[in-house]
Amino acid sequence: MSAGAMPRLPRRRRRRTRAERRRGLVALLPQLLTTGNLASGFYSIALTAQGDYWQAAVLIFVAGFFDMTDGRVARFTRATSRFGAEYDTIADTVSFGVAPALLAYGAGGLAGLGWTGWVLAFFYAVCAALRLARFNVSPERYRGRFDGLSSPGAAGMVISSVWFGSWLGEAGVAFSLPALLPGLGVALLGLLMVSPIPYVSFKGVNFWASYRRVVVVVLACVVIASKPQVTLFLLAIVYVVSGPCGWFWRRRTGRELEENPPPQALPPRPEFSRER
Repeated sequence: MSAGAMPRLPRRRRRRTRAERRRGLVALLPQLLTTGNLASGFYSIALTAQGDYWQAAVLIFVAGFFDMTDGRVARFTRATSRFGAEYDTIADTVSFGVAPALLAYGAGGLAGLGWTGWVLAFFYAVCAALRLARFNVSPERYRGRFDGLSSPGAAGMVISSVWFGSWLGEAGVAFSLPALLPGLGVALLGLLMVSPIPYVSFKGVNFWASYRRVVVVVLACVVIASKPQVTLFLLAIVYVVSGPCGWFWRRRTGRELEENPPPQALPPRPEFSRER
């Protein structure tokens, strides 16, 4: 060592403990589930382009499963973040906005309407994006209710219609709908998403709170599994119609829903909220 040279101190590299690595993996899990949501929506779009509408509808259903799971996992592991919330919104826009719009455009024969069919399908996608943006910036007005039809609920109506049409074809029932009918149906779903009509959210319902509820859930699963193409289609129709019917009934009877506290009295909204 030359004179006057400072001795080089050995670098101390901090090793991550096993607990820190585990926390890092746990924090990554919700993002992976959201990525599964986005991948399912993207693959659904690819299958729609290939004309495989039934499988495309299945992929949107799978995206819904990921969307229900990632938020619960994030809250359970305490891995909520603003990044996760924004990432989830982007994934939902693809899976429950763009993918169902393209599926309706292809399976509903909206291409036969020319420019009108494209506009009707795009209107659905725009309304889904607006619905998701509104959910992020404004609290719901009524306790246990969504303001407008949720984007997964609207997508469920689209995919159940595709499955029901496929089931009728397999049963030998010959039918042909004018392209304008599914086009107007898609536009109506878009209007319901951006409307202020309250819809039941089911977020606060504990289906396992009592023996009676467990029995009802099991029986419902058995009925759905018996003829899923028919039962899911009927359930989707009931849910979509329940909002306007409930709103009209409350207008006639004068009954009001329980409102949430004013925004300033609310605790901060979880940054990894899920159901849209």
